[in-house]
Amino acid sequence: MATSSVPISPRKLRNDLYCYSYGQESKIPLVISVLASLIQRTMARNQGIAQNCPWARSRNPRTGIFDSDVTPDMAVQPYLERIFRYTRAGPPVYVVAYAYIDRFCQIHPEFRVSARNVHRLLITTILVASKYVEDMNYRNSYFARVGGLTTNEMNNLEFEFLFLMGFKLHVNVSVFESYCRHLEREVSVGGGYQIERTLRCAEEIKVGQKEERRYNLIARVLLKS
Repeated sequence: MATSSVPISPRKLRNDLYCYSYGQESKIPLVISVLASLIQRTMARNQGIAQNCPWARSRNPRTGIFDSDVTPDMAVQPYLERIFRYTRAGPPVYVVAYAYIDRFCQIHPEFRVSARNVHRLLITTILVASKYVEDMNYRNSYFARVGGLTTNEMNNLEFEFLFLMGFKLHVNVSVFESYCRHLEREVSVGGGYQIERTLRCAEEIKVGQKEERRYNLIARVLLKS
């Protein structure tokens, strides 16, 4: 599916996150485009770091479970769109999955999102997030088929992820809102799909209240223009 070239405004993104209409003909949620763009830029930055800093290539053998033997051909956005089409996981699931990825990278700072691990990381975090957010869920075997994995691989990824996270999966309302606002800021500052920041918003949530007010002011100015 081709990526839309229509810019995403913070207002459109927020409306999609909180007022998404479910149905057989539901359009692809806007959060998928924003998240895909942000992750792609993070991967590009990590690739540059790995090329220039040999020490950055060292890894924890446990987090290596997300590495694919062969780098998948499918790009991030088509992969996320495929997950949505077959699981119908709503926009809040992707926000929580985003929070999990951010939290995971903070717990394991040696881990860097790359072309080799991004697909397994995404299908795992979305699987776990859907169980956390939604009342009805597909079996792991179904998620495995959607993600291009075997059921055993999916089960092992979920199992390892839970322990690597220390079972710190709770995302309360205020944290959820913070990640939503961060995604909105990415849109307002980056201008549509040109996302400039990386998966490090948890630290900003703790120490960036003044920065948050400044970005919100920028968003309001852009919306009025």
